[in-house]
Amino acid sequence: MLTRFKSALDPYILALLGMIGLASLLPVRGSAAVAAGWLANAGIVVLFFLHGAKLSREAILAGAGHWRLHLSVLATTYGLFPLLGLGLGLGLGLAALPWLPAGLASGLLFLTLLPSTVQSSIAFTSIARGNVAAAICSASFSNLLGMVITPALVALTLHGLPGSGVSLAAVNKIVVQLLVPFALGQALRPLVGGLVARHKALIGWVDRGSILLVVYTAFSTAVVEGLWQMVPLRALALVLLLCAALLVVVLGLTWWLGHQLGFARDDRVVLLFCGSKKSLATGVPMAGVLFPPGLVGPIILPLMLFHQLQLVACAVIARAWAEAPQDGAPA
Repeated sequence: MLTRFKSALDPYILALLGMIGLASLLPVRGSAAVAAGWLANAGIVVLFFLHGAKLSREAILAGAGHWRLHLSVLATTYGLFPLLGLGLGLGLGLAALPWLPAGLASGLLFLTLLPSTVQSSIAFTSIARGNVAAAICSASFSNLLGMVITPALVALTLHGLPGSGVSLAAVNKIVVQLLVPFALGQALRPLVGGLVARHKALIGWVDRGSILLVVYTAFSTAVVEGLWQMVPLRALALVLLLCAALLVVVLGLTWWLGHQLGFARDDRVVLLFCGSKKSLATGVPMAGVLFPPGLVGPIILPLMLFHQLQLVACAVIARAWAEAPQDGAPA
């Protein structure tokens, strides 16, 4: 178990933490901050272009027939998760607690509104001998719809947060920075799809480098505005605990739901892995579009913590199931 835990730790998370540390010690300021902001916005455009270029329509069509499974994943991602996020806020009064700043409380809710991951959901489904074609389809649908559903849910649930919401300017940024690059990447996939496939390593560096830049600029702005004076260590510990509790509940409910709906074992695996994930790759740039610069740092902190927890938990589960007898179903 310890070996599995260590191997599940994502070096990328260490890089993200490094960006937070760098921003805390050497935040970008003044004209340099303006230039970094432009670079971060350009990185978001490139990121979503690559998302569009990488998305295989053939793979989606191959798994599209499992419509009950896909609807269940979407219901979990955009129904169950947001309800749990709202219940967490209403039940504990998170925004009102003096030791949990409003930015972190809003970040907890924001992470529940995001689409599922693509790469890790598919990878864990494959390791656990699940329905890979259906996982590709479900995760891709989740991300496609998320570019519309997530901003709408933010407008409904976080409209009281200063500077947030889906104003005309925010809609314009969503279209220009997210939707148009994604659609362009899809349209040009016949021309660039082969290039993207042949240079996966380089594309991965560009993909992750864009997010690292967004994280650095977001936390630089937050640090300049006094982030660490407003976020005590006990608040971070509480957020980590709440993220862990949220993940455990969703993992349990998705597996139970798959059983109640009568899904075969390989489809239940898809529902668990696709339905329990939240995308850091989509969430970080989307937060940069939907929230004012000073709020982006605390808003994405819970997402970063949840992301690492979901990788560790799902890696342990997937490897345990991979080692189970071929005809055995997990309990």
